[in-house]
Amino acid sequence: MTSTSLILRRWAGRIRTADTDAYVAYIIETGGSEYRAVEGNRGYQIVCRDLGNGETEVATLSWWDSWDAIKRFAGPDPTRAHYYPEDDRFLLDRPETVEHFDVASSDVEAMQRS
Repeated sequence: MTSTSLILRRWAGRIRTADTDAYVAYIIETGGSEYRAVEGNRGYQIVCRDLGNGETEVATLSWWDSWDAIKRFAGPDPTRAHYYPEDDRFLLDRPETVEHFDVASSDVEAMQRS
């Protein structure tokens, strides 16, 4: 893993489409509040994609200053997914790992201006 000034952490799972609003609210309450509490987190987004079969893919994208910051959130193995008690109620699958990307270029501030 290379040194970078910004790291994107991506987790994705599937839920029933009917549960989308409730699950997004749950993520905001759990993961979102925990992201904001960790020094080195620069923010997060929750994105949803209706798969057209009664299921929706939900992904959390979070931005981090360093691997140390990610470890403060995720624990000693930052590649492991971080779950909460009620996730099993919503999730149709439970991926064990997450993806990380070095951010090569970003204009996130432009999204906030619109």
